[in-house]
Amino acid sequence: MLDYFQILCGTALLLLTVYYYYTSTFHFWKNRGIPAPQPSIIFGNAKKTILMKLSMSEYLKEVYDEYKNEPVVGLYFRATPVLVVNDLDLIKDILIRDFSLFANRGVDTFPKVEPLSEHLFQIEADRWRPLRARLSPVFTSGKLKEMFPLIIECADHLEKYLDKIVEKNEPVECRDLAAKFTTDVIGSCAFGIDTNALSDEDSEFRRMGRKIFMPSARQLIRDTCRQFFPYVYKIFGHLVQPTDINEFFTKLVVDTMDYRVKHNVLRPDFVNLLMEIKKNPHNLENIELTDSLLTAQAFLFFVAGFETSSSTIGHTLYEMAQNPHIQDKLRQEIRETCTKNGGVLMYEQLKEMKYLDKVFRETLRKYPILPMLMRQAAVDYTFKGTKISIPKDTRVWIPAYAIHQNPDIYPNPDIFDPERFNDDVFSARHPMSYLPFGDGPRNCVGARFANIQSKIGLITILRHHRVEVCEKTTIPYQHDKRAFLLTLKGGILLKITKVAPMAS
Repeated sequence: MLDYFQILCGTALLLLTVYYYYTSTFHFWKNRGIPAPQPSIIFGNAKKTILMKLSMSEYLKEVYDEYKNEPVVGLYFRATPVLVVNDLDLIKDILIRDFSLFANRGVDTFPKVEPLSEHLFQIEADRWRPLRARLSPVFTSGKLKEMFPLIIECADHLEKYLDKIVEKNEPVECRDLAAKFTTDVIGSCAFGIDTNALSDEDSEFRRMGRKIFMPSARQLIRDTCRQFFPYVYKIFGHLVQPTDINEFFTKLVVDTMDYRVKHNVLRPDFVNLLMEIKKNPHNLENIELTDSLLTAQAFLFFVAGFETSSSTIGHTLYEMAQNPHIQDKLRQEIRETCTKNGGVLMYEQLKEMKYLDKVFRETLRKYPILPMLMRQAAVDYTFKGTKISIPKDTRVWIPAYAIHQNPDIYPNPDIFDPERFNDDVFSARHPMSYLPFGDGPRNCVGARFANIQSKIGLITILRHHRVEVCEKTTIPYQHDKRAFLLTLKGGILLKITKVAPMAS
């Protein structure tokens, strides 16, 4: 009898401990006079996203719409307090004016478990600052101009691939089509390797790209452990890692660097920059430049470069198919600009395509890749002009997708309208109302590369081809609730046909 009583007491104590662990912070926002929806045990306010009833983009928009008149709103991600900042002036303070106090993203990293996670996007400010300074030169105008012929070569491969697609006369998954192109571009511009993603369906680079983002049981276990049992994850997380991905990229970077040193090979790409950093660690003397850390930077270039640009190209084509008048106007500009140099696209001509730029920016307005920007307070902080105070280490989220969907900022936000980015209209809006690449010192380091890569892909596809909706096209847009990044459920399926040559 005593044994049963002891078991019962032990069980009750365990349940009370769990309850206390997951609810002990639930007074955090109330004590600070900050509005917050009622949290639930274990999930906090994240139940809808964790159980995949809403995507993160949809959920944050739901919160933003409910508390739109509040400058901030408090949430609990599980038991962790998170401040969602709605006010654009306060957002400017976080990203720009007081950036040094919010330089960290507040992303949990597990370097021993996830060796490729120590990259520029996630690492803490002390290592981020010097690494960013050394990596930024690869994205200057001069370096991008050197890379331009490499991207054009991949675009030529895309053109030939499109001819094969047209012959089949079947719906095309355009995000996957774009990912093959961007994988080839990243392979060339980052690693100096022909990945053959367009010509080879079983290309190892493309297979790795799919595996990184494809939902799986192992990924679900990994994400659940990382979120709910971080201390356990630190010890046993290596058991659920995609070791083949880690090994592939580490071997690729190390072998490529060794080969180039041995054969004195120079290329205007990312690996060459990593080699220079390893050879001359100026301002990085206090950072251990391991093969893993260097590979992590190349891994970020690969993942961010192929995934974000392919999604943006896919979303642009999705809108062009539904708005043929915009597509025709864009094609006209592309053709007129390209004919100026005998049909050969030049680096300088990208800036001439003003309408393409508006279409590109409107796509990122409607479909920003990340649902929110993440920061973490480095000190106790009181927002200027308010009584809103947060303690050191508080996590802060900026709901970029929700802001982009605010009808007070963008009337009829569901309508795709490139004219929103006419110079006079754009300049009249608050600078923090458009955040597809973030803002301030810790904005996306590869934004200009993504801009060029995406535009060349769109020019190649739309110059001689038309995209149209078909019976398999998902309309209206449905968020893939399993994906953290903004993704259309079921993929972007469109019909691609050839259009007549431009009349001389």
